Amino acid sequence: MNLNNIHNVYLIGIGGIGMSALARYFYANNKQVAGYDKTPTELTESLIANGIDVHFEDSVQKIDVRFLNKDKTLVIYTPAVPSSHKQLEYFKNKGIKVLKRSQVLGLITEQTFCLAIAGTHGKTTTTSILGHLMYECNVPLTAFLGGISENYNSNLIINGTEVTVVEADEFDRSFLTLSPDMACITSMDADHLDIYGDASELKKSFEDFSKRVKSNGKLFVRNGLPLKGITYGIEDNSDYSVQNIKIKNGTYVFDVKTPKTVLENFQFNLPGRHNLSNALIALAMAVEYGCPYRQLAKALASYRGVKRRFTYHIKTENFVFIDDYAHHPEEINAVYQAVREMYPGKKILAIFQPHLFSRTRDFADDFAKSLSQFDEIMLLDIYPARELPIEGITSEWLLKKITNPNKQLTSKTEILHKIHKSNAQVLLTIGAGDIGEEVKHIKKEFSVAS
Repeated sequence: MNLNNIHNVYLIGIGGIGMSALARYFYANNKQVAGYDKTPTELTESLIANGIDVHFEDSVQKIDVRFLNKDKTLVIYTPAVPSSHKQLEYFKNKGIKVLKRSQVLGLITEQTFCLAIAGTHGKTTTTSILGHLMYECNVPLTAFLGGISENYNSNLIINGTEVTVVEADEFDRSFLTLSPDMACITSMDADHLDIYGDASELKKSFEDFSKRVKSNGKLFVRNGLPLKGITYGIEDNSDYSVQNIKIKNGTYVFDVKTPKTVLENFQFNLPGRHNLSNALIALAMAVEYGCPYRQLAKALASYRGVKRRFTYHIKTENFVFIDDYAHHPEEINAVYQAVREMYPGKKILAIFQPHLFSRTRDFADDFAKSLSQFDEIMLLDIYPARELPIEGITSEWLLKKITNPNKQLTSKTEILHKIHKSNAQVLLTIGAGDIGEEVKHIKKEFSVAS
């Protein structure tokens, strides 16, 4: 399919983080763009403000007649949309081209030099770092991000179309539509077992992805993963390694050992060794692409992060409030390590919203272990996303598994009251559901108090 022949793009699930990036991309390339989503959000408001037509009713009457041109229209949908969706069925019955988001990303990237970031954790942060580094080095790129970059206030970075930087998403095996020139794999921890069934199938999928890298391309793998490629790691003997780590005023200062030399005195503002690893692989890929060292060092120092990835909302002597998207036990461990490294000795309250009944069931013991590390824990109800409830799998069930006795259930209406009752000096909100919508209320309430 030749995307140059497409004039109209209609997105079903346009408010999703990956879908909205595609909407912005096609709109920036002068296509007629519109779409449907279930509920209004900050993302849909942003799209509407940019001039994209978005509506929230699954009705064929809402579809503009211009999007019914079979030869010039492409309909994109996300796997989260049910097959019974009225608009999706309508477009299919009309014979209009309908593709999944991952298929479209494959079409966009196949005519470019593609750098793809895969892994069960770290994709969004790594992709946004790499996109920022290459943008600052004036590479003619388009970067599709799975989060909102603090530097660009967008999930799309555009400086041209010759190079693409993309997240290679393992959910629904989406990343197997890509054929990257360079790729990295940050992690292969078990996840999405509702899709894969067991960890061995997930591992196989990553092995299949590694074979998608072009024959003259380069694959980077975090040291210790069971795949062959250019290795990277923290203070080890990898091909690319972070060395001489220091923390100065809350900022990492370090050197990078490459296969050929040592690059000195990088600065990076995000806390946590997991983020340092993300910065390292982004630097390694940019170096292998050919970006100059001095520009890379300057660019990394100016990187400000991704919204809901260890995002500071209040940072005073008396009170710190951080919000993070972590929704897997290993991600929660990484957040704990980062916050404890930055705030030794301070009491930390974590408010966690589990994401998906199946993930909560599959990793319950690991969730309990990771959450028990915090000084105080509050659990919200499980966010269902695309799932129906599973009998017996509730936040109350998970709470019982947490060994730290300083724990309780809470609801959104009680959050502010319960935070006031706590004497925690550091507050964390964690989860991939709609807990992010509570951030503005917490920030407003406690900005004055702190």
